[in-house]
Amino acid sequence: MIMNIEQTLLIIKPNSVLNNVIGEIYSRFERSGFRIIAAKMLFLNEYQVKSFYILHKGKYFFDDLISFMSSGPIIVSVLECKDAVKRNRELIGHTDPSLAITGTIRSDYSDNLTKNAVHGSDSIRSAYREIKFFFNKNEIFSRFIK
Repeated sequence: MIMNIEQTLLIIKPNSVLNNVIGEIYSRFERSGFRIIAAKMLFLNEYQVKSFYILHKGKYFFDDLISFMSSGPIIVSVLECKDAVKRNRELIGHTDPSLAITGTIRSDYSDNLTKNAVHGSDSIRSAYREIKFFFNKNEIFSRFIK
C-alpha cells in the first residue's frame, strides 16, 4: 500500500501556453515522480477567473491577475504522487519569480509576479477545492495502486 498519495492542481498559465513550454513543464513533473491524472485546456472568462481566485479579492494584484488569467488559454491538470502538494510547490518555486530558486519552473518561465508561469495548490484543502472547481470525479484517473 502506498502512503501519503495526494492530488494537487497545476495550472499552466497563459504566458506558458503562449510560449509553448507545456511539454517542458509536464516533463519536469513526470521526471520528479508525478503522474498527470487529468488535464484539459480552457479559456476562462473573467467571471470564472474571479470565482477561482475569490480568496485574493481586495489584494493589490487581483485586477491584474483576473485580466491576465482571462487573456488566453490555460491548461489545468490534476497531479498525483506522494506528498504532492508540498512537492509541487517546491518544483514550481516561489510565487515571486525574483525570489524563486534557480531551476524552478517560475524561475525559468515567469515574466513577472502576475505572469508567473504556473499556479499550484498551496495546501491539501486548497487542492481539494481547486480540483473540484475544474474537474468532475469521472474526469480524474488515478494511476497508483491503492
